[in-house]
Amino acid sequence: MEGNPSIQCIVSECRYHADEADYCTLDQITVGRVDSYSSKSEDTDCESFIVKDSAF
Repeated sequence: MEGNPSIQCIVSECRYHADEADYCTLDQITVGRVDSYSSKSEDTDCESFIVKDSAF
């Protein structure tokens, strides 16, 4: 899979991780809030994440 150089990703368990490099293979991602207000990175999630079938 070819990675998108505009989206870096180190979550190799994600279906969209470019196996050869730490990039996402999607054209765009969706980032959402965990709570109703976000003041730090821990309050957000990549909502485009889908676990690879081979991760487990």
